[in-house]
Amino acid sequence: MLLSHFFPKSPLSLRPLLCSPSLLLPSIKFPFYPSSSFKFHPYPSPLSFACLLTTIGSLSPAFPSTGGGSRTVTNFPMASSSTESTAAATSASVESVTGDLMKQSLVDGDRNGSRVRLRLEDLNWDHSFVRELPGDPQTNNIPRQVFHACYTKVSPSVDVENPKLVAWSESVGDLLDLDPKEFERPDFALIFSGASPLVQGLPYAQCYGGHQFGTWAGQLGDGRAITLGEILNSKSERWELQLKGCGTTPYSRFADGLAVLRSSIREFLCSEAMHFLGIPTTRALCLVTTGKYVTRDMFYDGNPKEEPGAVVCRVAQSFLRFGSYQIHAFRGKEDHKIVCALADYAIRHHFTHIENMSKTESLSFSTGVEEHSVVDLTSNKYAAWIVEVAERTASLVASWQGVGFTHGVLNTDNMSVLGLTIDYGPFGFLDAFDPSYTPNTTDLPGRRYCFANQPDIGLWNIAHFATSLSTAELINDKEANYAMERYGTKFMDAYQAIMTKKLGLPKYNKQLIGKLLNNMAVDKVDYTNFFRALSNIKADPNIPKDELLVPLKAVLLDIGNERKEAWINWVQSYVQELAGTGISDEQRKAQMDSVNPKYVLRNYLCQTAIDAAETGDFGEVRRLLKLVERPYDEQPGMEKYARLPPAWAYRPGVCMLSCSS
Repeated sequence: MLLSHFFPKSPLSLRPLLCSPSLLLPSIKFPFYPSSSFKFHPYPSPLSFACLLTTIGSLSPAFPSTGGGSRTVTNFPMASSSTESTAAATSASVESVTGDLMKQSLVDGDRNGSRVRLRLEDLNWDHSFVRELPGDPQTNNIPRQVFHACYTKVSPSVDVENPKLVAWSESVGDLLDLDPKEFERPDFALIFSGASPLVQGLPYAQCYGGHQFGTWAGQLGDGRAITLGEILNSKSERWELQLKGCGTTPYSRFADGLAVLRSSIREFLCSEAMHFLGIPTTRALCLVTTGKYVTRDMFYDGNPKEEPGAVVCRVAQSFLRFGSYQIHAFRGKEDHKIVCALADYAIRHHFTHIENMSKTESLSFSTGVEEHSVVDLTSNKYAAWIVEVAERTASLVASWQGVGFTHGVLNTDNMSVLGLTIDYGPFGFLDAFDPSYTPNTTDLPGRRYCFANQPDIGLWNIAHFATSLSTAELINDKEANYAMERYGTKFMDAYQAIMTKKLGLPKYNKQLIGKLLNNMAVDKVDYTNFFRALSNIKADPNIPKDELLVPLKAVLLDIGNERKEAWINWVQSYVQELAGTGISDEQRKAQMDSVNPKYVLRNYLCQTAIDAAETGDFGEVRRLLKLVERPYDEQPGMEKYARLPPAWAYRPGVCMLSCSS
């Protein structure tokens, strides 16, 4: 089981903490080997997660179906009709099928080798979400329930006074073909605070629901985020621009629709940091202050205070979430056609390889859950789609585990259908390795969203997303089960591959990695610094025993003789494993350093930048942005940013945060 990687001999006192019954999950988590079967129950019946992954490692394709049945789906009148091509999918394995599905052809917008540089007024807008999906007939921002609609047209209403540009990402500007000189224009901060409209923008707030901490919360929606519209760049890539913290919407409930500088700096920096770590994520174009103050009760303890207000411009190919589909599935049969319209929209614009799947050849695969049970991915595009969403989500969570990232609020409304990290609230990168770590003070009672639980929560969320599609009769039980099986298989494959690379091993070694993580947990070893230092180990079995730990001296702090012996034993096993690879120490170090970052966005680094920014000094925010743009490089002169957290970093509001922002 996955938990055995964190605690091969986990104490009984900790197991209830990591495997809380409130998760509706089994006590045995993500088994490495088959156990028993799982039955998918249509929405809204409770989902049973007892031993889902029956056939991990044993899935095999069945013969192509000869009588693949067609599926009749009610077309939503506002959604444009889909097109189908004859691109043939002929792969004979699940992995090759998903590989084929991932292939997309984009128009090359740089044919002449010259980069397109545009002013804000010249951006190429295309408002497909508003054009193709049902909207709210009302356009006011009064908090209310919005029915039978995917969005409400609403303009930013933030009050500003001399807004200032804090930081910006030139690489995101490049995605939009934006001329870098545009960041220098005097009205830039005014536009991206939301106080001045962006030419040709068509702002709206999205309607969605979600499960929060395992409980259905009903309508949520963009309570303080307003999408300005979609831009098509020179490569025909679609990018949404969204302002977070620019005023109220119908989905604001009892909140003010604003954001503070503290949380906005964190979201801006982490969006970019995750991208440069190689992890799928929403991006951030810029961060501006509003010049006004916002009242926040940071710890929910009855002591509110005024903080500087700010707005982040978030950028993503889509901000569609699991909850975007859940809200309409939950509201009844009348809205099920909206679930279909949203699915068609996502496939048409963001999963075009699925839209273009060949219907002339059928590929069927055994689910392994029931005898003679098969799923035909080409007979139902919605089945192919949820399989890919599940696999993207699994790969995303595996990448989080690899770098020690804990999201903190994995509610279904914070899960992207594109497999992106989205909504940076009380996140945290592991300092001392602790599988039960949660950066969210709200999560402390049960640690539902702690580091070790993230893979299981990903499955829990996929199951509820599948429920929405099943309720709308877009997929059947077998297809839902298959998507969840694929999540488990994909996660284990991705996680094992990541950990193998982090250790520079030729192949996965469960026992070696399990013992390592157990040692790290016992001795509270810094996660990032340890793996970076590990590349200094030499693959020489003749190294004297008393010298084995020298390369790890800086990361193995304050360990007694008993623990020192445990580490020596592990390093000896590790060196023996390395010695047979035939790879030079130099080559292995380069490979390991390319996957083990030297710099991550530790919470105390964020806080240092926040403290300075709240006094009007934005220099540290900009330095951190430059730092996280090259996380795998040594960056001489920047070594202080790789140091362990100082004592003050363990105060409330730094190492752990609330959702207040």
